Amino acid sequence: MKNMLQQIFRSSKFLIGFTIFMTMLLTVIIYPLIVKDEPLAIIGQGTFFEPGIYVNVFDSINSTHYTLSLNDAAARRIASKLGDQERLDMKDWLLAFGIPENEIDIHDNTKLMELWVNNYDSKLALGMTSAKRNYYARLDKSLKGILGTEGVIIAIKNTETGLLEETNSIVQTDYVNIGQVSSIRILPLGTDNFGRDILTELVSATRTSLQIGFVAGIIATLIGLTLGLFAGYIGGLVDDVIMFITNLFTVIPGFVLLILISFSIGQEQRGAITVAVVIGFTSWVWTARAVRSQVVSLRNRDHVNLSKLSGHSIVHIILADILPYIASYVIMALILQISSGILAEAGLSILGLGPKTTEVPTLGLMMNWAMIYSAHVTGKWWAYIPVLVTIAMVSFSMNLMNTGLDQVFNPALRD
Repeated sequence: MKNMLQQIFRSSKFLIGFTIFMTMLLTVIIYPLIVKDEPLAIIGQGTFFEPGIYVNVFDSINSTHYTLSLNDAAARRIASKLGDQERLDMKDWLLAFGIPENEIDIHDNTKLMELWVNNYDSKLALGMTSAKRNYYARLDKSLKGILGTEGVIIAIKNTETGLLEETNSIVQTDYVNIGQVSSIRILPLGTDNFGRDILTELVSATRTSLQIGFVAGIIATLIGLTLGLFAGYIGGLVDDVIMFITNLFTVIPGFVLLILISFSIGQEQRGAITVAVVIGFTSWVWTARAVRSQVVSLRNRDHVNLSKLSGHSIVHIILADILPYIASYVIMALILQISSGILAEAGLSILGLGPKTTEVPTLGLMMNWAMIYSAHVTGKWWAYIPVLVTIAMVSFSMNLMNTGLDQVFNPALRD
């Protein structure tokens, strides 16, 4: 056993895959111990907040202000509101309004804004669609005061007189130390369509998807292993019956069968474990056929015949004389079944047939939510790219481990 483990961990492919998988596994175990937030808790009153560090505005106003003379501050503020596409759009509107092209300089912020403020009118259609007019209205609203140099006055209402009284003022050179602001929230992956922290949700979804994969993989491997062992060793009528059932499931596409069963269960009854069991009971076929072929080549070996002559039972012969010889193959089959289970859940959830959405997130459900709310269309990459990368890394790591084990246990593939 020690020598076998040494050979396994000398395989570079297995070691890389194992490292990736264990890193992800440790992350989903340790992260919830540090960040105790509920994965489906709505923290943002809006959709698809961009990744970044969020500071409470009220606390930052009341924090100590420092005056910094940063020459590029105004340029950054303008660039955040007035990108290349916005400049071109403004030029298109001004041209449609009748401003000569030689008078429009999209690189001169002051001149461009002056033309825009003096000429833009949200009531003018200019042959544009309603959606385009609404876009220009939103753009105009976002550009209000972009070139202004005046500060902001903070005032509160006097409860006795009903008049506003100035309490503070903020000029454009005022800055606060982020370490002195009491309310800070780091959102490395932003929020999703419901305003939930995507990183916390992703960690929980990965954990749930791994659980589904393990349960589905174990069930599929046990069913396939049991049927394959008995069909291959006993043969005859037992083999014919088992192979008939196996061929029947082979003819029916597994994913179609999975869709039909999941749909028949109903949304409220589809928990994570229920989905895992369904996946397991529909994905054992190739394991059963592969194990049977292995057992057929082993059942007439000398040590098996000797065990028969010794009067051992069929169960004893299968468990003691055949199973150890295919144990490595069974482990590799289990790894592939776990990976297939995770991918099957993702496919089901994208179709809306995965676990119910009110309990726990899964990787497939996160993809489903991003797709329904058009994150891929609106460019909200943080809602689906991390999920795709996570699914790919899980599948990639398991396939690497499987390839590494195959090189160790299969002499024909050794270097």
